[in-house]
Amino acid sequence: MRPSSAERASSGSFELFAWLFMRISGVILLGMAVFHLFYMHFVFGVERMNFNTIGARWQNPLWRVFDFFLLAFALFHGFNGLRVVLDDYLSQRPGWRVLAKTLVFVLVVGLMSIGGYVIFTFPAAANLAAVP
Repeated sequence: MRPSSAERASSGSFELFAWLFMRISGVILLGMAVFHLFYMHFVFGVERMNFNTIGARWQNPLWRVFDFFLLAFALFHGFNGLRVVLDDYLSQRPGWRVLAKTLVFVLVVGLMSIGGYVIFTFPAAANLAAVP
């Protein structure tokens, strides 16, 4: 039985959005990752990088936002690609595909929650002196 035009339009619009997201997020992610690597390795220097320096860097809320978006783009870009791979390999077994996509969704939400929690609740640099 063929899906109705409303079902095809809703499915197609999500896939179009996912396809566009992969292209746009890939370009943004590439720029952010190259900037992050250049700044942290050449401008800042990895030999000076430790717990306290990250805390000092995150005193500026813009660095926290930058790192959060870097995490978000990397996770969503990667897991959107994994979603496409799951569609390819689990096309004959819809039950397994639903289970796998549900597990991937839960993993994405969990990792974004943990990452966001760490980035936005990291202690202030003034409090880092007590940390061994």
